[in-house]
Amino acid sequence: MQEHQHFENTSVKYADMVIKTLRVRIEDVPGNLGKVATAIGKSGALLGDICTHHVDSHFLTRDITVFVQSEKMLEKAIANIHHIKNVSVIKIIDEVLNMHRDGKIAITSTIPLDNLADLRKAYTPGVASVSELIYRHPEKFYDYTYVGNTICIVTNGTAVLGLGNIGVKAAMPVMEGKAVLLKKFSDVNAVPILIDSEDPDVIVNAVLAIAPSFGAIQLEDIKAPECFEIERRLIEKLDKPVFHDDQHGTAVVTLAAMMNALKLLKKDRKKIKVVINGAGAAGMAICRLLMGWGIKNIVLCDTDGAIYNGREKNMNSAKEEIALLTNLKSEKGSLKNIIKGKDIFIGVSGPNLVTPAMIKSMNKKAVCFALANPIPEIFPKDAIKAGAVLALDGRSLNNALAFPGIFKGALKARAKAITLEMKIAAAKAIAKEAKKGELVPNQLDPKVHHAVTKAVFEAV
Repeated sequence: MQEHQHFENTSVKYADMVIKTLRVRIEDVPGNLGKVATAIGKSGALLGDICTHHVDSHFLTRDITVFVQSEKMLEKAIANIHHIKNVSVIKIIDEVLNMHRDGKIAITSTIPLDNLADLRKAYTPGVASVSELIYRHPEKFYDYTYVGNTICIVTNGTAVLGLGNIGVKAAMPVMEGKAVLLKKFSDVNAVPILIDSEDPDVIVNAVLAIAPSFGAIQLEDIKAPECFEIERRLIEKLDKPVFHDDQHGTAVVTLAAMMNALKLLKKDRKKIKVVINGAGAAGMAICRLLMGWGIKNIVLCDTDGAIYNGREKNMNSAKEEIALLTNLKSEKGSLKNIIKGKDIFIGVSGPNLVTPAMIKSMNKKAVCFALANPIPEIFPKDAIKAGAVLALDGRSLNNALAFPGIFKGALKARAKAITLEMKIAAAKAIAKEAKKGELVPNQLDPKVHHAVTKAVFEAV
């Protein structure tokens, strides 16, 4: 292995940027496209895809994707282009908004309905025999409905990644995106459910009322500590999988990367020292899953520093419970102090909270997983420069590697819950699919999701 390996996702430089497409009319003479690219670069914008939209005898019309940090930067790029002779921007296209217009998901039929015979079998009178069968044999419910391959994605919009508490309506495009990923990667149907309340009782009761319509429940973007109570109560009352992806999806993918990191560095999981910054949903779940895999020396930090048994400031029931299981030496102080001498840093907190000096204070061959989105605690390239040998951000450690296969495997096995064994099996499958020298595989690789599905199915 090389002394330093940089696993930064190249998309990190596009963090916190807006995507726009400029339709540019360019005189068809050599060098003009290069001048346009230079003009865009001088504005500070980043260049994306370039596609030819129209060709005539003297001009080419091209759609040029740009990444900008502000409207001011976009205006500067356009102004720079207009300074080029016989070149003009004729349209500004927001392809992201266009993609989302009218939503990203739909309900479609899986059967033909071309004639009266089809109608009689799909609906009345034929459907009555199916209902009678399920009435007599309730276990046939999953066999003769779509429920066995369908989940609901429940949110109240209080902790949307990178956006915070934006409410249920603004959270809907994110939930639709999750549904698209589930269908694409594992062929699982998903229905977003928006519950406009921050009261755990309201959310729990609403989910319990609609639960028969779904084979599993995915909780999404619900703030801590309420998310812990909601998940616990639903698990207790339902005989089907309940999975808070912000917690467990993040934890599974982090564990997968951890497995490969320790393998590359030839380090013993029982001897390493880990610091996790962020005691919300993801931080707590990562901590518990790492402990379940056999890592014992973990210190969890929040905005008030190390969490330890007996701390009084800024504590809640979840932190009090985790304090009994972690920080066995009762370390106290800020992250700046706690990170010293640690082997692995995992951040699920906020932007720019870790400095190069803090990375330098860690043990040799340090590993840095700075997962805050859209801006990490420290950019991977900066962590590498400061001495870390492995560094990833939240764009590489993406939950999409885990939750599609986890749900598919659980649904296929008719699992009653998502267990520790299933999560560890999923992490091992993800780790195994990574190419040599990499910590995690490509989330767009279908083999990854098939492998996770198989591993989870077999772990039930």
